[in-house]
Amino acid sequence: MANGPEVRSAPLEAPPPTSGSTKERIWFASSSGPRLSGVIDHPHGPVRGWGVFSHGFTLGKDSPAASRICRQLAHEGIAMLRFDNLGLGDSEGDWGDGSFSHKVQDTAQAVAFMNSTGREVELLVGHSFGGAAVIAAAHLTPGVRAVASIGAPFQPAHVEHNYDALVEVALAHGEAPFPIGGKALTLRRNFIEDVRAADLAEQIRTLRRALLVMHSPTDNTVGIANASQIFRTARHPRSFISLEGADHLLTRGKQAKRAAQIISAWADPYLGVR
Repeated sequence: MANGPEVRSAPLEAPPPTSGSTKERIWFASSSGPRLSGVIDHPHGPVRGWGVFSHGFTLGKDSPAASRICRQLAHEGIAMLRFDNLGLGDSEGDWGDGSFSHKVQDTAQAVAFMNSTGREVELLVGHSFGGAAVIAAAHLTPGVRAVASIGAPFQPAHVEHNYDALVEVALAHGEAPFPIGGKALTLRRNFIEDVRAADLAEQIRTLRRALLVMHSPTDNTVGIANASQIFRTARHPRSFISLEGADHLLTRGKQAKRAAQIISAWADPYLGVR
């Protein structure tokens, strides 16, 4: 991990007051060097607590789940940093140079950035692949007291279904072109090997933080069985919420808003306690 976060920030034009939050654009150094771009969604009123959000596989900080959940949490009084992982969105670097381990370390770097500016992070929230990352990152962030996963896989290697047709090519030649979601990415051997080597079960078992597991029973991307495995492996305090009717990306209706409202209520006992 890099030695301390690079601290840079600049305010964005505030949205109308009815949105319940204002935005601050920030940059911080990733664990491998390139700068990562983020946005802090600030409440208009008093801040109940500070959190960091980790987005899904290749989705980015402005994906519906990330932006809607963080804005709603800000409306609920919890200021949230959401950021683009390596080579995605506005961040520097090449996505192909990253891995699950990088995602975990960069989530910890985001927490370190917030803490260095006097905004002590107590809450981690992650969606999909990011849900797995925040569970692992909590082990690197002593001040975090609560972790919420949304549609997360029990093992990071579950993500391989997104590129299973490219695995043999990438392993044989070191890399393979990986077009996904309109992005021209590169899948590298290191990513495949890193994801396969990750063991989230032990990270869940030894989390020693409050854990909220949220999942839709009709999630066709990451099945509900993953949530069952996470919940059974976790120790108390642990909670499970079924997001009935939600799709994996939380794009239907007000599902992202509902998820954020649940997280806000659940996290309340763990915020502002020092």
